[in-house]
Amino acid sequence: MLPLLACHDRDAFEIFCYAQVARSDALTERFRASAHHWRSTIGLTDKQLAAQIREDGIDILVDLALHTARSRLLVFARKPAPVQVTFAGYPGSTGLSTIDYRLSDPYLDPPDIDESVYSEQTIRLPHSFWCYDPIDGDIPVNSLPAQAHGFLTFGCLNDFRKINDAVLRLWAGVLRAVPSSRLLLLAPEGSHRQHTLDVLSREDIVHERIEFVSHQPRWKYLELYHRVDLGLDTLPYNGHTTSLDSFWMGVPVVTLVGQTIVGRAGLSQLTNLQLPELIAQTPEQYVKIATSLADDLPRLSELRSTLRARMEQSPLMDAPRFARDIEAAYRTMWQHRYKEKKPALP
Repeated sequence: MLPLLACHDRDAFEIFCYAQVARSDALTERFRASAHHWRSTIGLTDKQLAAQIREDGIDILVDLALHTARSRLLVFARKPAPVQVTFAGYPGSTGLSTIDYRLSDPYLDPPDIDESVYSEQTIRLPHSFWCYDPIDGDIPVNSLPAQAHGFLTFGCLNDFRKINDAVLRLWAGVLRAVPSSRLLLLAPEGSHRQHTLDVLSREDIVHERIEFVSHQPRWKYLELYHRVDLGLDTLPYNGHTTSLDSFWMGVPVVTLVGQTIVGRAGLSQLTNLQLPELIAQTPEQYVKIATSLADDLPRLSELRSTLRARMEQSPLMDAPRFARDIEAAYRTMWQHRYKEKKPALP
């Protein structure tokens, strides 16, 4: 959202931010500076917030949370703006008839996809659902760890809730095919760590090849990529922002295309990076791609040294183009509304 707000055409769009932020920090201030108007929603009931939005005269109201913690979907249920759209929290659906549109892209939602699963009308941005800002992005990319360590380290630093037994069995196939390799996982302490080891043990992967790390401040989390040679994506819910972090730190990610939108994030991002060779359509292809890269350290080293520049030159970090694409989508929504003359609910 930061690149979008920073690059909006401020002569054509007046930006209001409604912020459910209990404690402001430096990142909050960056958002505040990018808006014309800042409204704290702390302490406001859904009815009061809907009244504030109507008083502000909002034309297009954008939900950024969907069904995540502390969302305000009951505000949108009151239809305080004539056009309502959901975006950014994750590429999904709210299920609300009062939200008119959802934003996507051509890879998350291919033209032949069944759109009846969404309550909203889908508008595809022409390039990417994401526009990446590394935030603490001045951490340099290091050389390939395998060249110094003598073994290859696979890694997944996604939220551990995306990891399940099927994923672990798939990863076990990769680890068996690369016998000296290790696996680094980001996981808070708890019984799930032992469960992970138990599942992998049944797949003939010894405990010593698996390492867990706990949650870190963002800059330390980014530095964890200095220890990873190749990322392994999760399924059926791919890495989203986490994969973008990985690319920024020079670590390619092998993905398996899923059946639902959240499982096609890797497809979208890698297509925008022009790296289709990292996209698998079957579990067997996933293992083959990962093991082939593990056996090709020169290719991994080349990817590590060029991924950041590839990111910067791709639609994934082209903030001005992203803002124009979003603004074009807003105009399309407004034109549709004008033709249909949909009134706001009282």
